[in-house]
Amino acid sequence: MKALPALAAILLWAPPGLPPEMPSQASDFFARLSTAAIALTEQPVTYDPGYFAMAYPNGDVPADRGVCTDVVIRAYRVLGIDLQKEVHEDMAAHFAAYPKRWGLTRTDTNIDHRRVPNLMTFFGRKGTVLPITGVAADYRPGDIVCWDLGGGISHIGLVVDRRAEGEERPLIVHNIGAGQVLADGLFAYAIIGHYRYSQ
Repeated sequence: MKALPALAAILLWAPPGLPPEMPSQASDFFARLSTAAIALTEQPVTYDPGYFAMAYPNGDVPADRGVCTDVVIRAYRVLGIDLQKEVHEDMAAHFAAYPKRWGLTRTDTNIDHRRVPNLMTFFGRKGTVLPITGVAADYRPGDIVCWDLGGGISHIGLVVDRRAEGEERPLIVHNIGAGQVLADGLFAYAIIGHYRYSQ
């Protein structure tokens, strides 16, 4: 969740205006998730990887703050799914299954769900793990994608039902340093995770 302003020029580009909608093969749930993610781009957010104390369940960082994981958390919350609660409950019951990169010996509802490796573990356990390919059509609206940005930094975003101008490549909504944006960045970095999740 480290800010990477130098990468923003690559991943934050999107064609002028909103690109045409993709023919949707997604279920109503994933279509609504895509719509929720796009709506987040209208909310001004400063990239802030700081630790925040928050309520539980349904806690959130301040509305004008956030990182890449908060995009996914907020989009799912619009559809009534609280990833803070879901990740906490699974992590509390299966703590050994989750990464130990931060030296934690117990769960922390303020931060666990805001870490990309934890979300990857959760979606891998509770969602559908999808193939990682270089084929644009394999990435559908509502899909969750994770990337390796190098230097041990991972990133997450949501595929939406818009595509790059003149291309079949879907756009993503993410936050890589300049807020919650619609961007043409699906294949800009190495994809390390591809999931679908609903309840």
